[in-house]
Amino acid sequence: MRFTSHLKELAKNRALVWALTTRELKGRYRGSLFGFLWTFLNPLMLLGVYALVFSVYFRIRMDHYAVFMFTGLLPWVFFSQSLNEGAGAITEGGSLVTKVLFPLQILPAVKVLSNFVNYLLSLPILFAFFLVDGVGFHVTMLGFLIVAGVHLVFTYALTLILAAANVFLRDTRHIVGNLLTLWFFLTPILYPLAQVPDAFRPLVYLNPAAVLTLAYHDVFFWGRWPAWGPLGAVAALSLILLFIAVVIFENHKEYFAEKI
Repeated sequence: MRFTSHLKELAKNRALVWALTTRELKGRYRGSLFGFLWTFLNPLMLLGVYALVFSVYFRIRMDHYAVFMFTGLLPWVFFSQSLNEGAGAITEGGSLVTKVLFPLQILPAVKVLSNFVNYLLSLPILFAFFLVDGVGFHVTMLGFLIVAGVHLVFTYALTLILAAANVFLRDTRHIVGNLLTLWFFLTPILYPLAQVPDAFRPLVYLNPAAVLTLAYHDVFFWGRWPAWGPLGAVAALSLILLFIAVVIFENHKEYFAEKI
């Protein structure tokens, strides 16, 4: 079955996946003045901009607002960058795509994994903000492993579909960039769920990114376990989406080399 063979191929080539991921991380800031420090500087500057706009100009009244926002912003950066970069994974694959024996699913996987590692490396900054702002640490933070696992599957599934689509429609990456902007503001990252009008609040749970963001807020910021029902629904959706993504990718990958 193509689904299981796709996953087995990734597992079998895990050393290659990790080697390419390491190369991706090292090459991301090669030649820049601060080098790998940008892994920490980028989220800090992003936090500074949003904190200024939404706590000073828009004046969202909430205790520990910067920590709340940062908790949702970091996983969103992982998600959005994975989709943006992953959409071009095949078209930018160069000579690797034309190699007959090279497992092409590695290329989108590397984009997702490198951004996920970048996210993990940013977590110490989040925890430092917890300490500085007096936000407590909770045992529910262990729930991060489950939430991040669901998030990883969901992101990889979408990235696979976009990487395949971009081979045949090069506008895909530009469309994704604009849709992500809309998706970002529809997701309760910069504002708590309580600020969403009651009539529209049930609609928030139809947004998988919102469910994941709320789960991150629960386990890190609010100190409670996530809502298992919505999270389970997103987990089921992610597995179904992964199955569909693998079928689409595997059915079209033989045409990738001639389209690039």
